[in-house]
Amino acid sequence: MEPFLPALMKPLLDNGFVPKNAGGESAGGLLQQSPWVVPLIIVAVMFVRGVITFFAGYAMSWVQIRLIKDMRQQMFEHLTKLPNSFFEKTPSSTTISRITNDVNSIGHAATSVGVTLLRESLTVLGLVAWLLYLNWQLTLVTLAVTPLIAWVTKAIGQRLRKMSRSSQSGLATMTQVLQETILCQKVLKVFGGEPQEIGRFGRINDAMRGYAMRTAVASSAGSPMVQFFVSVAVAAVIYTALLQSSQGSTTVGSFVSFVTAMTMLLAPLRALASVNQPLQSGLAAAESVFHLLDTPIEQETGQIALTDVQGEIEFQSVQFRYQGADTDALKKIDLHIAPGQTVALVGMSGSGKSTLVGLLPRFHAPTAGRIMIDGIDIRDATLASLRQQMAIVSQETLLFNDTIAANIAYGTTAKASPEAIEMAAATANALEFIRVLPDGFATVIGENGNRLSGGQRQRLVIARAILKNAPILILDEATSALDNESERLVQNALEYLMKDRTTLVIAHRLSTIERADLIVVMRHGEIVESGTHQALLEMNGSYARLHSTQTSVMATPG
Repeated sequence: MEPFLPALMKPLLDNGFVPKNAGGESAGGLLQQSPWVVPLIIVAVMFVRGVITFFAGYAMSWVQIRLIKDMRQQMFEHLTKLPNSFFEKTPSSTTISRITNDVNSIGHAATSVGVTLLRESLTVLGLVAWLLYLNWQLTLVTLAVTPLIAWVTKAIGQRLRKMSRSSQSGLATMTQVLQETILCQKVLKVFGGEPQEIGRFGRINDAMRGYAMRTAVASSAGSPMVQFFVSVAVAAVIYTALLQSSQGSTTVGSFVSFVTAMTMLLAPLRALASVNQPLQSGLAAAESVFHLLDTPIEQETGQIALTDVQGEIEFQSVQFRYQGADTDALKKIDLHIAPGQTVALVGMSGSGKSTLVGLLPRFHAPTAGRIMIDGIDIRDATLASLRQQMAIVSQETLLFNDTIAANIAYGTTAKASPEAIEMAAATANALEFIRVLPDGFATVIGENGNRLSGGQRQRLVIARAILKNAPILILDEATSALDNESERLVQNALEYLMKDRTTLVIAHRLSTIERADLIVVMRHGEIVESGTHQALLEMNGSYARLHSTQTSVMATPG
């Protein structure tokens, strides 16, 4: 609608403001005979423009909000399907920043910036078309500055995108510092780490300020530079128009209409220059977001759905090497576990125990060899059915900021009955402390269960595993961080959980696995000994030395 306004200037000036002729008749024709025509047209044009602007703004806001929502949902769904290796090498703060912050920049660039580019570009085209119609010579003079404006826009755009990348990286680092400070606040207070963390946050915060200021300088420089080049064009146009007027080749109405249209070009050109900063931020954010979306998900290689698993497990010449490592973490592992058997893995830290059990649910894939469950290669089983056969209880009590009932009945057991949940809690020796809580099973336990003690959290995790009732159980040092009373309660719950299940136990305290059917001693990724507790003691090898060391430490007073 913009070109209508300068277009009205030419007939208004040439025909509307003219004196009457000698006969007393107006030479202006319709405009002087019906002076209400032009004001009515102006009001109509602005009304139509207002209606269009409202619906355009509403529609694009709807698109922007829906786009952000859909992208976040897609990113989160993709995140849940990524392999364990992604989470091992990517800081959680980076992923959080991508989903919470970078998506907003894309939404703004894809809609608000898109609307501005479309609307202002159409305005510029309309005004330029009117300028060409009025006087093509003056229009060519105006367009002579276009290459200079394009060069400025490109140079500033490159600077803005570079700063946007740095700012997004800095924001992810800031999120990481905040996350670590909140999670480790007890350590921070006891060890007097406040000045250290304040200084670390201050350095990042100051770097963010620097990125923002450099972005502001580049963004602010764009509009005045564009306006300067436009003013040069306006000056050249006025000079040329004055020459044409002296030669009688242009009228006052044409000149005023031309200058009005040219002046109106400033607003859309300024708007187009101002979108460079959010556009470059959006493009930089898009690189970050699509880096996540393009990360390959876990490969579903299996076609067999595991059902009615008995729990026979066999590792056949299994080797594994972490990406980028120089040596294998596991070397030629051969191990057979009978259904219902309890196998304990012991050894020094770094011997490969956790890596070995991590291969079973396919958190990683062996680089050589194969793992069989009931005679089926786990690579041939679907991931969902494979993991459905397993429950894990680790030393890290992984709980959600939800109710006790929701933490026990989680995932595939989320629709379990209250009676089943209560039975699982009772079996895990958790019912006693749950009943004394203000809201019982409806009590919200806080972030990672921080409103509960270590033993209480561990018993909730065991209750979750009991409710799942999987035939294969993995215990990763499940009692290593507990006091004696909590360990006794947890150990009783574990003994019930282990009944009639194939169980792999990673043990720190050897006293907890003396009754295991098979004890496997690992060192440097290899199995060096295996046998029962008594048989290994009689061998007087690595296990006997570990046992002797722990016994001596426990027997030492104080």
